[in-house]
Amino acid sequence: MVEDSVAPGSARPRQLILTVTRACDLRCSYCPTVKDGFPSLSIDDAVRALHLFADRYAGPHGGDVKLFGGEPLLAPDVVHAVLEEAERLDAVRRIYLSTNGRALDARLLGRIAESDKTILTISLDGRPDDHRKYRRGPESYDTVVALRGTLAGMPRVVVTQTIPPAAAVHADANFAHLLGLGFRRFNFLPGYFLAWSDLQLRALRAGFGRVAVRVRGEWAEGRPLYVRNLFTWAPTPFFNEGLIVDSDGTIHPSNVGLAGSFDDLRGRTAVGTLDDPPSVEALAAAAERTRALLEATTPPKILASTRAADAELTRFVRGLLPSWAARRRARRARPAPADGTPAP
Repeated sequence: MVEDSVAPGSARPRQLILTVTRACDLRCSYCPTVKDGFPSLSIDDAVRALHLFADRYAGPHGGDVKLFGGEPLLAPDVVHAVLEEAERLDAVRRIYLSTNGRALDARLLGRIAESDKTILTISLDGRPDDHRKYRRGPESYDTVVALRGTLAGMPRVVVTQTIPPAAAVHADANFAHLLGLGFRRFNFLPGYFLAWSDLQLRALRAGFGRVAVRVRGEWAEGRPLYVRNLFTWAPTPFFNEGLIVDSDGTIHPSNVGLAGSFDDLRGRTAVGTLDDPPSVEALAAAAERTRALLEATTPPKILASTRAADAELTRFVRGLLPSWAARRRARRARPAPADGTPAP
Protein backbone atom coordinates (compact mmCIF):
# COMPACT_ATOMS: atom_id res chain seq x y z
CA MET A 1 0.00 0.00 0.00
CA VAL A 2 2.85 2.30 -0.82
CA GLU A 3 1.77 3.98 -4.02
CA ASP A 4 -1.35 4.71 -6.04
CA SER A 5 -1.95 2.14 -8.71
CA VAL A 6 -4.53 0.62 -11.02
CA ALA A 7 -7.97 0.96 -9.48
CA PRO A 8 -9.07 -2.36 -7.96
CA GLY A 9 -11.54 -4.06 -10.27
CA SER A 10 -10.76 -1.71 -13.16
CA ALA A 11 -8.79 -2.38 -16.33
CA ARG A 12 -8.03 1.29 -16.88
CA PRO A 13 -4.75 2.63 -15.47
CA ARG A 14 -5.08 5.57 -13.13
CA GLN A 15 -1.56 6.83 -13.64
CA LEU A 16 1.27 7.44 -16.03
CA ILE A 17 4.74 6.73 -14.69
CA LEU A 18 7.56 8.44 -16.56
CA THR A 19 11.03 7.11 -15.85
CA VAL A 20 12.64 10.41 -16.81
CA THR A 21 16.14 8.99 -16.44
CA ARG A 22 17.85 6.02 -14.83
CA ALA A 23 20.83 8.19 -13.86
CA CYS A 24 21.24 9.26 -10.24
CA ASP A 25 23.84 11.29 -8.37
CA LEU A 26 23.45 9.12 -5.25
CA ARG A 27 24.04 5.42 -4.61
CA CYS A 28 21.63 4.71 -1.76
CA SER A 29 22.24 1.35 -0.14
CA TYR A 30 18.58 0.30 -0.28
CA CYS A 31 17.79 1.52 -3.82
CA PRO A 32 17.42 -1.27 -6.40
CA THR A 33 17.37 0.91 -9.52
CA VAL A 34 19.69 0.09 -12.41
CA LYS A 35 21.30 3.49 -13.01
CA ASP A 36 23.66 3.01 -15.92
CA GLY A 37 23.41 2.05 -19.56
CA PHE A 38 20.07 3.70 -20.34
CA PRO A 39 19.19 6.91 -22.19
CA SER A 40 17.01 9.59 -20.68
CA LEU A 41 13.59 10.40 -22.07
CA SER A 42 13.63 13.14 -24.65
CA ILE A 43 11.31 16.10 -24.23
CA ASP A 44 9.37 15.03 -27.32
CA ASP A 45 8.85 11.48 -26.02
CA ALA A 46 7.85 12.67 -22.56
CA VAL A 47 5.23 15.01 -24.03
CA ARG A 48 4.04 12.28 -26.42
CA ALA A 49 3.58 9.99 -23.42
CA LEU A 50 1.48 12.63 -21.66
CA HIS A 51 -0.87 12.99 -24.61
CA LEU A 52 -1.05 9.23 -25.14
CA PHE A 53 -2.09 8.80 -21.51
CA ALA A 54 -4.64 11.62 -21.68
CA ASP A 55 -6.17 10.45 -24.97
CA ARG A 56 -6.17 6.67 -24.60
CA TYR A 57 -5.73 5.57 -20.99
CA ALA A 58 -6.85 8.13 -18.41
CA GLY A 59 -10.57 7.79 -19.09
CA PRO A 60 -13.35 10.26 -18.30
CA HIS A 61 -12.17 10.90 -14.74
CA GLY A 62 -8.54 11.51 -15.62
CA GLY A 63 -5.48 10.25 -13.80
CA ASP A 64 -2.15 11.13 -12.25
CA VAL A 65 1.34 11.56 -13.68
CA LYS A 66 4.46 10.59 -11.73
CA LEU A 67 8.01 11.57 -12.63
CA PHE A 68 10.50 9.04 -11.33
CA GLY A 69 14.11 8.00 -11.86
CA GLY A 70 16.86 7.57 -11.09
CA GLU A 71 16.90 11.23 -10.20
CA PRO A 72 14.52 13.04 -12.57
CA LEU A 73 16.06 16.46 -11.91
CA LEU A 74 19.21 15.30 -13.70
CA ALA A 75 17.06 15.90 -16.81
CA PRO A 76 15.60 19.28 -15.77
CA ASP A 77 14.42 20.33 -19.22
CA VAL A 78 12.30 17.19 -19.48
CA VAL A 79 10.81 17.78 -16.03
CA HIS A 80 9.92 21.39 -16.79
CA ALA A 81 8.40 20.43 -20.15
CA VAL A 82 6.23 17.74 -18.52
CA LEU A 83 5.08 20.07 -15.75
CA GLU A 84 4.17 22.78 -18.24
CA GLU A 85 2.28 20.48 -20.60
CA ALA A 86 0.53 18.52 -17.83
CA GLU A 87 -0.84 21.73 -16.36
CA ARG A 88 -2.73 22.31 -19.62
CA LEU A 89 -4.27 18.83 -19.83
CA ASP A 90 -7.63 18.42 -18.11
CA ALA A 91 -7.09 14.64 -18.02
CA VAL A 92 -4.13 15.09 -15.64
CA ARG A 93 -5.41 15.51 -12.09
CA ARG A 94 -2.14 15.55 -10.19
CA ILE A 95 1.56 15.55 -11.02
CA TYR A 96 3.99 13.89 -8.61
CA LEU A 97 7.69 14.70 -8.80
CA SER A 98 9.97 12.48 -6.70
CA THR A 99 13.49 13.74 -6.02
CA ASN A 100 16.40 13.51 -3.62
CA GLY A 101 16.30 17.32 -3.55
CA ARG A 102 19.89 18.05 -4.56
CA ALA A 103 18.93 19.85 -7.78
CA LEU A 104 15.99 21.87 -6.47
CA ASP A 105 16.25 25.50 -7.47
CA ALA A 106 14.20 28.70 -7.29
CA ARG A 107 12.73 28.27 -10.77
CA LEU A 108 11.37 24.80 -10.06
CA LEU A 109 10.13 25.66 -6.56
CA GLY A 110 8.37 28.72 -7.94
CA ARG A 111 6.64 26.65 -10.61
CA ILE A 112 5.50 24.08 -8.06
CA ALA A 113 4.29 26.74 -5.62
CA GLU A 114 2.11 28.25 -8.35
CA SER A 115 0.71 24.90 -9.50
CA ASP A 116 -2.62 23.52 -8.31
CA LYS A 117 -1.64 20.05 -9.49
CA THR A 118 2.00 19.42 -8.65
CA ILE A 119 3.07 17.52 -5.53
CA LEU A 120 6.78 17.49 -4.71
CA THR A 121 8.02 14.39 -2.91
CA ILE A 122 11.48 14.67 -1.34
CA SER A 123 13.49 11.82 0.13
CA LEU A 124 14.82 12.82 3.54
CA ASP A 125 15.23 9.91 5.89
CA GLY A 126 15.66 11.62 9.24
CA ARG A 127 18.62 12.59 11.37
CA PRO A 128 21.74 13.52 9.40
CA ASP A 129 23.78 10.50 10.54
CA ASP A 130 21.15 8.01 9.39
CA HIS A 131 20.41 9.93 6.20
CA ARG A 132 24.08 10.07 5.21
CA LYS A 133 24.81 6.49 6.23
CA TYR A 134 22.39 5.01 3.71
CA ARG A 135 22.30 7.76 1.04
CA ARG A 136 25.81 7.43 -0.29
CA GLY A 137 27.36 9.99 -2.60
CA PRO A 138 27.30 13.79 -2.69
CA GLU A 139 25.76 15.67 0.24
CA SER A 140 21.97 15.78 0.09
CA TYR A 141 20.84 16.32 3.70
CA ASP A 142 22.29 19.83 4.02
CA THR A 143 20.96 20.81 0.60
CA VAL A 144 17.38 19.95 1.48
CA VAL A 145 17.51 21.25 5.04
CA ALA A 146 18.81 24.60 3.77
CA LEU A 147 15.52 24.90 1.84
CA ARG A 148 13.28 23.77 4.68
CA GLY A 149 11.80 27.22 5.30
CA THR A 150 10.60 27.42 1.72
CA LEU A 151 9.60 23.76 1.52
CA ALA A 152 7.72 23.66 4.82
CA GLY A 153 5.70 26.68 3.73
CA MET A 154 4.58 25.07 0.46
CA PRO A 155 1.21 23.27 0.65
CA ARG A 156 2.09 20.29 -1.54
CA VAL A 157 5.48 19.04 -0.34
CA VAL A 158 5.70 15.49 1.01
CA VAL A 159 8.75 14.04 2.73
CA THR A 160 9.38 10.35 2.14
CA GLN A 161 11.04 8.78 5.17
CA THR A 162 12.69 5.61 3.90
CA ILE A 163 13.36 3.04 6.61
CA PRO A 164 16.08 0.51 5.72
CA PRO A 165 16.14 -2.62 7.88
CA ALA A 166 19.18 -1.48 9.90
CA ALA A 167 17.54 1.91 10.61
CA ALA A 168 14.19 0.52 11.80
CA VAL A 169 15.26 0.92 15.43
CA HIS A 170 15.57 4.68 14.78
CA ALA A 171 12.27 5.11 12.89
CA ASP A 172 10.60 7.20 15.59
CA ALA A 173 13.64 9.35 16.34
CA ASN A 174 14.06 10.06 12.64
CA PHE A 175 10.39 10.99 12.28
CA ALA A 176 10.64 13.30 15.30
CA HIS A 177 13.67 14.95 13.71
CA LEU A 178 11.78 15.60 10.47
CA LEU A 179 8.86 17.03 12.41
CA GLY A 180 11.29 19.29 14.21
CA LEU A 181 12.51 20.62 10.86
CA GLY A 182 8.98 21.87 10.18
CA PHE A 183 7.72 19.26 7.75
CA ARG A 184 4.07 18.22 8.12
CA ARG A 185 3.36 15.91 5.18
CA PHE A 186 4.88 12.43 5.13
CA ASN A 187 5.13 9.17 3.26
CA PHE A 188 6.66 6.18 5.06
CA LEU A 189 8.62 3.66 2.99
CA PRO A 190 10.17 0.60 4.63
CA GLY A 191 12.90 -0.99 2.57
CA TYR A 192 11.36 -3.45 0.13
CA PHE A 193 12.96 -6.40 -1.63
CA LEU A 194 15.63 -6.48 1.04
CA ALA A 195 16.32 -9.08 3.74
CA TRP A 196 14.75 -8.20 7.10
CA SER A 197 15.68 -10.17 10.21
CA ASP A 198 13.07 -10.97 12.84
CA LEU A 199 14.75 -8.50 15.17
CA GLN A 200 14.58 -5.74 12.55
CA LEU A 201 10.91 -6.47 11.85
CA ARG A 202 10.14 -6.23 15.57
CA ALA A 203 12.00 -2.91 15.65
CA LEU A 204 9.94 -1.71 12.68
CA ARG A 205 6.70 -2.62 14.44
CA ALA A 206 7.79 -0.87 17.63
CA GLY A 207 9.00 2.16 15.68
CA PHE A 208 5.76 2.48 13.75
CA GLY A 209 3.91 2.18 17.06
CA ARG A 210 5.79 5.15 18.50
CA VAL A 211 5.33 7.14 15.29
CA ALA A 212 1.59 6.46 15.49
CA VAL A 213 1.50 7.86 19.02
CA ARG A 214 3.18 11.05 17.80
CA VAL A 215 0.80 11.36 14.85
CA ARG A 216 -2.27 10.92 17.04
CA GLY A 217 -0.85 13.44 19.47
CA GLU A 218 -0.45 16.02 16.72
CA TRP A 219 -4.01 15.44 15.60
CA ALA A 220 -5.33 15.61 19.16
CA GLU A 221 -3.69 19.02 19.57
CA GLY A 222 -5.32 20.24 16.37
CA ARG A 223 -2.08 20.50 14.43
CA PRO A 224 -2.11 19.59 10.72
CA LEU A 225 -0.22 16.44 9.81
CA TYR A 226 -0.73 14.49 6.61
CA VAL A 227 0.20 10.81 6.19
CA ARG A 228 0.09 9.96 2.51
CA ASN A 229 0.03 6.22 3.17
CA LEU A 230 -3.55 6.61 4.42
CA PHE A 231 -4.65 7.33 0.87
CA THR A 232 -2.56 4.96 -1.26
CA TRP A 233 -2.84 1.35 -2.35
CA ALA A 234 -0.90 -0.96 -4.66
CA PRO A 235 -1.14 -4.63 -5.62
CA THR A 236 2.63 -5.09 -5.15
CA PRO A 237 4.87 -3.35 -2.58
CA PHE A 238 7.21 -0.62 -3.84
CA PHE A 239 6.55 -1.00 -7.57
CA ASN A 240 3.93 1.02 -9.43
CA GLU A 241 1.42 -0.21 -11.98
CA GLY A 242 -0.23 1.79 -14.72
CA LEU A 243 1.09 3.08 -18.01
CA ILE A 244 4.84 2.89 -17.43
CA VAL A 245 7.05 4.61 -19.99
CA ASP A 246 10.67 3.65 -19.35
CA SER A 247 13.55 5.95 -20.18
CA ASP A 248 14.15 4.12 -23.47
CA GLY A 249 10.56 4.70 -24.62
CA THR A 250 9.30 1.16 -24.05
CA ILE A 251 5.92 0.68 -22.37
CA HIS A 252 5.34 -1.65 -19.43
CA PRO A 253 2.46 -2.33 -17.00
CA SER A 254 4.79 -2.09 -13.98
CA ASN A 255 8.17 -0.53 -13.24
CA VAL A 256 9.64 -3.72 -11.77
CA GLY A 257 12.34 -3.55 -14.46
CA LEU A 258 13.88 -0.60 -12.63
CA ALA A 259 15.37 -3.01 -10.13
CA GLY A 260 18.66 -4.67 -10.95
CA SER A 261 17.51 -8.06 -9.74
CA PHE A 262 14.49 -7.88 -12.08
CA ASP A 263 16.15 -6.18 -15.04
CA ASP A 264 15.88 -9.37 -17.08
CA LEU A 265 12.08 -9.13 -16.75
CA ARG A 266 11.95 -6.01 -18.91
CA GLY A 267 11.86 -8.00 -22.11
CA ARG A 268 9.02 -10.09 -20.73
CA THR A 269 6.96 -7.19 -19.41
CA ALA A 270 7.25 -4.83 -22.37
CA VAL A 271 3.90 -4.47 -24.15
CA GLY A 272 4.71 -1.80 -26.69
CA THR A 273 6.42 1.48 -27.38
CA LEU A 274 5.33 5.06 -27.83
CA ASP A 275 5.14 4.29 -31.56
CA ASP A 276 3.12 1.12 -31.03
CA PRO A 277 1.22 1.44 -27.71
CA PRO A 278 -0.90 -1.40 -26.28
CA SER A 279 -4.64 -1.35 -25.76
CA VAL A 280 -6.03 -0.71 -22.28
CA GLU A 281 -7.00 -4.38 -22.07
CA ALA A 282 -3.55 -5.61 -23.14
CA LEU A 283 -1.90 -3.40 -20.54
CA ALA A 284 -4.16 -4.75 -17.78
CA ALA A 285 -3.51 -8.35 -18.80
CA ALA A 286 0.23 -7.69 -18.79
CA ALA A 287 -0.03 -6.29 -15.26
CA GLU A 288 -1.51 -9.58 -14.05
CA ARG A 289 1.32 -11.53 -15.70
CA THR A 290 3.96 -9.23 -14.25
CA ARG A 291 2.74 -9.77 -10.68
CA ALA A 292 3.06 -13.52 -11.23
CA LEU A 293 6.54 -13.08 -12.73
CA LEU A 294 7.62 -10.95 -9.78
CA GLU A 295 6.57 -13.60 -7.29
CA ALA A 296 8.10 -16.42 -9.31
CA THR A 297 11.49 -14.72 -9.71
CA THR A 298 11.96 -13.18 -6.25
CA PRO A 299 14.03 -15.29 -3.85
CA PRO A 300 11.66 -16.74 -1.23
CA LYS A 301 13.47 -15.10 1.72
CA ILE A 302 13.37 -11.67 0.08
CA LEU A 303 9.72 -12.09 -0.87
CA ALA A 304 8.83 -13.12 2.69
CA SER A 305 10.79 -10.17 4.11
CA THR A 306 9.06 -7.75 1.77
CA ARG A 307 5.62 -9.05 2.67
CA ALA A 308 6.46 -8.86 6.36
CA ALA A 309 7.71 -5.26 6.14
CA ASP A 310 4.65 -4.28 4.11
CA ALA A 311 2.42 -5.95 6.70
CA GLU A 312 3.94 -3.71 9.39
CA LEU A 313 3.26 -0.64 7.26
CA THR A 314 -0.32 -1.84 6.75
CA ARG A 315 -0.74 -2.41 10.50
CA PHE A 316 0.54 1.11 11.16
CA VAL A 317 -1.82 2.70 8.63
CA ARG A 318 -4.87 0.75 9.74
CA GLY A 319 -4.13 1.69 13.33
CA LEU A 320 -4.24 5.37 12.37
CA LEU A 321 -7.51 5.18 10.45
CA PRO A 322 -9.91 5.45 13.44
CA SER A 323 -8.13 8.56 14.77
CA TRP A 324 -7.99 10.10 11.31
CA ALA A 325 -11.70 9.42 10.74
CA ALA A 326 -12.63 10.88 14.16
CA ARG A 327 -10.58 13.99 13.45
CA ARG A 328 -12.22 14.39 10.08
CA ARG A 329 -15.72 14.08 11.59
CA ALA A 330 -14.85 16.63 14.27
CA ARG A 331 -13.56 19.11 11.69
CA ARG A 332 -16.70 18.73 9.60
CA ALA A 333 -18.93 19.25 12.63
CA ARG A 334 -17.06 22.38 13.73
CA PRO A 335 -19.20 25.51 13.15
CA ALA A 336 -17.89 28.00 10.63
CA PRO A 337 -16.48 31.25 12.05
CA ALA A 338 -18.91 34.14 12.34
CA ASP A 339 -17.07 36.14 9.69
CA GLY A 340 -17.83 33.48 7.08
CA THR A 341 -14.26 32.23 6.58
CA PRO A 342 -13.81 28.44 6.38
CA ALA A 343 -13.34 26.55 9.65
CA PRO A 344 -9.70 25.59 10.29
